[in-house]
Amino acid sequence: MKKKYILPLLALCCTGGVSAQTLSQAQKWFNDKQFDKAKPVFKRLVKQAPSNANYNFWYGACCYETGELQESVPYLEKSAERKVINAFLYLSKAYFNLYRFDEAIENLEDHIYWMERKNQDTSNLDELMNRYRMGARMMRGVEKVAVIDSFVVDKNDFLQAYKINEESGKIALTGENDCTEFTNGIKDKKILSRYLSGGEHKALYVSATLGNNWSTPEKVKGLEDVGTDLNYPFINSDGITLYFAAKGEESLGGYDIFITRYDTEDGNYLKPDNIGFPFNSPFNDYMYAIDDFNDLGWFASDRYQPEGKVCVYVFAPNSSKQVYDYDSTDPGLLTNIAMLNGIRHTWNDADKVRLAKQQLAQVMYGEDESRKKGDFRFVVNDNAIYHNLDDFRSAEARQKYQQLQQKEKDLEAISELLVQSRSKYASGSLEMKKELTPGILDREKRVKELHKEIEALTLDIRNTEIKALKNL
Repeated sequence: MKKKYILPLLALCCTGGVSAQTLSQAQKWFNDKQFDKAKPVFKRLVKQAPSNANYNFWYGACCYETGELQESVPYLEKSAERKVINAFLYLSKAYFNLYRFDEAIENLEDHIYWMERKNQDTSNLDELMNRYRMGARMMRGVEKVAVIDSFVVDKNDFLQAYKINEESGKIALTGENDCTEFTNGIKDKKILSRYLSGGEHKALYVSATLGNNWSTPEKVKGLEDVGTDLNYPFINSDGITLYFAAKGEESLGGYDIFITRYDTEDGNYLKPDNIGFPFNSPFNDYMYAIDDFNDLGWFASDRYQPEGKVCVYVFAPNSSKQVYDYDSTDPGLLTNIAMLNGIRHTWNDADKVRLAKQQLAQVMYGEDESRKKGDFRFVVNDNAIYHNLDDFRSAEARQKYQQLQQKEKDLEAISELLVQSRSKYASGSLEMKKELTPGILDREKRVKELHKEIEALTLDIRNTEIKALKNL
């Protein structure tokens, strides 16, 4: 049976007292992309003639263009049922922004079908289809991460919202139109975004200290195919993991966040991976940073934000990536988690959320602990922050904390040796690089192991001490 279609042509008659002149003006506003002006006219028309497919299309499209996604869907669905060709396209875009990716694909396929029936070129829709399919794949690997807080700030000042320990490094603007730079905690390496010749796109560059000066920045190797406008770099405390944002074929929206690691053997970064949901979205997502010293993560997004605003999210990092089971997780819940439509949906581990919130409160609002007398700062719970070994009520917890201190010293020593080895590697001959490689790989492995051991031991100490406090 052949499909029929209806083009969104201008209505030939007036309905319910709306003049042809008013309808004509609304149609002109629509074609001129003045959707906010056209929308109230089409709203009245569709109210007066609810079954009119064209009115439903025009009003639904105006709602979509003015950001009313949920409002747009039923009107676009009604017009698509009547085979209004452009309704399929608009409906696919609305579904995409609502994370209904399979339905977005289906409606874009319908739009392409009717366009090809009219012998119209559809090659310009290939990129859109690729994004829809990417979204569908990403829904099958949503990361299980606890997002503990979020706050909306001015985009121009969003970096001020990042409260990162100086030992994890420093993020700053370079002074060149939205470009940022990251300097590591020991201040011997800097990675920055800067415009390529011609000033149209950005790339990442790396610089190292030479005495009291920084070396001439050199373009980072290995990121040539990830996209354009590479920006917002951050190097993890392991010294090899790089996070950044880029636009391109591997991005779902505008900016997407990517992860890559440095290959010490050939001096290049490995092929970057899109870190997926819930960090990325159909909008702009960027400036992903991990503060290992406070065990907090940060990233920014303009998803569903007004012009000039951005939402900064804070999360509890995982020692290794965990994802939700796509087949067994409720689809509605999974969508809310992927969208970050209510961060409480991500709170699967109550203890982890509670401890992360305590840590964030200390970072954001606590007094400057460096001014307090004491040997260290250890957060036990909401009511207990220890600064001396004598603060522990549990002898077992006290002994474990001494073990923790030793592991932290080991980590610091190995990290320092790793930095020195990498520095020698970078300037060494091929023979020296071959000689240094096994030791660098061993130290990198041990650094990762120590991070996991410290995280596990820290949680064990807290639980042991909390149990002792309850028994007092």
